Amino acid sequence: MSHLILVRHGQSEWNLENRFTGWVDVDLAAKGKLEACKAGELIKELNLNFEYFYTSLQKRSIETLDLILNTMRVKNQNVVNAWELNERHYGALTGLNKDEMKKLYGEEKIHIFRRSWDNPPEALKKTSPYHPLNIDIYKSVPKDKIPDTESLKNTYERVIPYYKKNIEPKLDRNIIVSAHGNSIRSLCKYLFNLDNIKISNLEIPTGNPLLIETEKGKIKNASYLDKERAKDLLVY
Repeated sequence: MSHLILVRHGQSEWNLENRFTGWVDVDLAAKGKLEACKAGELIKELNLNFEYFYTSLQKRSIETLDLILNTMRVKNQNVVNAWELNERHYGALTGLNKDEMKKLYGEEKIHIFRRSWDNPPEALKKTSPYHPLNIDIYKSVPKDKIPDTESLKNTYERVIPYYKKNIEPKLDRNIIVSAHGNSIRSLCKYLFNLDNIKISNLEIPTGNPLLIETEKGKIKNASYLDKERAKDLLVY
């Protein structure tokens, strides 16, 4: 039996401020750091040897994994940072307060932007300081791969090919992926064969590891390690 853990980064500063974050590179909030350390404690209790580790290029994902591994007393020797695991790009909504946008556009329209399968928000102008072209960590990403906006479908179309090529072949080993709400939603859609309605209702909690048990590449079981925070969540 092998194990794949998917964990959304701990609460970020913009999560705390209830802002659309997307590809903007923000820090973890104090609560997010505690969530990451708690995740590390829960994973450590499994007494498993993890060999491969993946994050996005975003520091909230990277720092979450660093805190998990420090708590586990594991040296992060095989960490891969991949832009393909980045959060969904929220286009022109980036940086805006979610509650204010609900008042301006209506809750239903914002829900469609946030949760629908193939409805991206309006594109973010390339002159915006929030555009990935203007953020240093993306200088190594091919310009034709950098989005102005994304739907969940667009996110899925970059996350899953990367997963199939780089992570899926290693499922005979134990792996931790520290990523984001929508990149993990994409992975869950693929792994659990969720339809577009189910994926729109899937909530991914911050800092709560989802343990997926596999055997010969097939999923046998899946559950969140923090049971109290997972009781109302859709799992396998």
